[in-house]
Amino acid sequence: MSLSDRERRLLAEMEEALSADDPRLVSALSGKGPGAISGGFLIGAGIILSGMAILFAGLLSKTTLIGVAGFIVALVGILLAIRGFGNVNLRAPRGVKGSKKGISSRLEDRWDQRNNG
Repeated sequence: MSLSDRERRLLAEMEEALSADDPRLVSALSGKGPGAISGGFLIGAGIILSGMAILFAGLLSKTTLIGVAGFIVALVGILLAIRGFGNVNLRAPRGVKGSKKGISSRLEDRWDQRNNG
C-alpha cells in the first residue's frame, strides 16, 4: 500500500521538523556524522561472539585450555568494543542550536492552522 501525495508531504514536513529540532538524533539514526557506530565497535562485537563460541567449545570438549583461550579472546573483544564505542561522540556540534519551539508545539501550531484556517 503506497502513501498518498498528502501523506508524503506530511511525512516530509515531519522529517524536516525533526531534523531542525534535533540534528544529533537524525545523524545518529541515519548512520552519518558523529553519532554513528564506529567500525571498532563492530569488530569488537564480532570478536566477543568468537570468544564466546571458543569458550563454549572448550566447555563442550572439557578442555580447560580452550575455555581459557575463549575467555581471553572475548575479553579482548570487550576491550576493543569499549574503545570503539568511546570514539562515538553523542554531543551536539558547537554552533548548532535547535529552534526554541519544540517539535510537538510546532506540530500543534500546524494542526491548529489547518483546523482553524
